[in-house]
Amino acid sequence: MKGTTVEAGEVSKQSTPGSRGVNKVLSLMDFIMRIIAALGTLASSIAMGTTRQTLPFVTRFVRFKAVYKDLPTFTFFVIANSIVCGYLVISLCLSFFHIIKSAAVRSRIFLVIFDTVMMALLTAAASAAAAIVAVAHNGSTGANWFPICQQYRSFCERISGSLIGSFISIIVLVLIIIVTSVAISRR
Repeated sequence: MKGTTVEAGEVSKQSTPGSRGVNKVLSLMDFIMRIIAALGTLASSIAMGTTRQTLPFVTRFVRFKAVYKDLPTFTFFVIANSIVCGYLVISLCLSFFHIIKSAAVRSRIFLVIFDTVMMALLTAAASAAAAIVAVAHNGSTGANWFPICQQYRSFCERISGSLIGSFISIIVLVLIIIVTSVAISRR
């Protein structure tokens, strides 16, 4: 008589009705967080892209302008936020599919990979823009750069606000990756 051994840590592949309900809740959370992250990146992109301020100098014919396009870092920030927003809107289709069919695993793996890439892109853009905003607020005595936010208050407030929206979207993307990974591991 042959005996069968069960390996430690082995789990049955059959899904229970309770686990399907949990996967649906995770899928719904994923969908809602994607909408929040898309709105955050869209708002950040619009806020930075429409930022400009003009100050008169001695005469009304000579003016100084501050526009986001003057700094390549801010242009990268707007483009990266737009790309991530577009990806999140497109990924809503797969996220909605996961609400209906919560047992899908391959498409969730696809989403986790691209979510991670988009989070890295958004983190790079937001961090680079944050460094420029820090110099704009505080200046750099070593490089003899003066803070410009004392003169361009409106410009600095808008670019700082767009950074807040972008960093919130990064946190939401981290949560999306965690929720999707939990949903994959439950399968």
